[in-house]
Amino acid sequence: MEPPVRHSEFVDLSAIDAQRITAESMPHHLPGTPQALPLLPQVQDVMVQLFSHHSTAEPILVPAVVEPLLVLVLAGTARVEERCLGGVWKTVKVQAGDFFLTNTSEPYEMRWQTMGCDTFEVMHLYLGLPLIDQAARDVLGEHTVPVTFLDVSGAQDERVNFMLNQLRFELIEERKPSLLFIHSLAQALTVHLIRRYLDPKRATRRSNALQAYKLRRVIDAMNEHLADEFRLAHLAHIAGLSEYHFSRMFKRATGLAPSQYFIRLRMSRARHLLLETDRSIIDVGLDVGYSSPSHFSQVFHREVGVTPSAYRQA
Repeated sequence: MEPPVRHSEFVDLSAIDAQRITAESMPHHLPGTPQALPLLPQVQDVMVQLFSHHSTAEPILVPAVVEPLLVLVLAGTARVEERCLGGVWKTVKVQAGDFFLTNTSEPYEMRWQTMGCDTFEVMHLYLGLPLIDQAARDVLGEHTVPVTFLDVSGAQDERVNFMLNQLRFELIEERKPSLLFIHSLAQALTVHLIRRYLDPKRATRRSNALQAYKLRRVIDAMNEHLADEFRLAHLAHIAGLSEYHFSRMFKRATGLAPSQYFIRLRMSRARHLLLETDRSIIDVGLDVGYSSPSHFSQVFHREVGVTPSAYRQA
């Protein structure tokens, strides 16, 4: 059976970007109970979340997330319904070992009914864009355009199942998780997704996006100047384009406007500094370009879902 997809022709795309969220804030948008995890090592471009879900009759609006999301059903059986906004409900029955792959730029609706059990348990894995870009260059060539994956619902894939369970075991069960092993598993999983679940139609539509080598130059420049003001003209000059065309092509390549991507990079650096150093929150804010602690806290809360102090304590 062909898995249902979540693309939509009915959505007002001008309103979508405001509904994009970070991976960290997804638990605030789901009704399930996030499972408490041990203190996990910070692995670049890899984020794991565990949930225990009860049935929900009311549709849940699932915001779009910049990073591709893999969901593995760990236990239980459920009937899951999905639809794009304004579309028709698609139904799939899932059980342990089934997985979902979501790379949509649009929010969509879901609801589910557990079958023969009170709850079903799932694992969320988010893969960072730099990791995907690196794997795409390895598989498809140095000058490939940024890739987009198919949206898959309730499918079986032995490799996906194996690697996700290995990641879960290493992160949660091992007394001293290996960062090298975790990152290697994520790399291998990403290569497999590119080989098997690449969306050729959406890749074609993005062929006029910013070329990969120019995108890397721009992102490198952003990372080097996170403490400075955002300068669109400077980034456009690096890409050799007008500001207007640069902004359009950058967004086609990444799904975000340059200024939004710059903020995401700032927040990624801030998250790392909050967890890996004992620097004060004021110093962390200054390091990523915010002279006002309140402004830094406001932006961090908006992007990550919690305040800097709460993020550090968690």
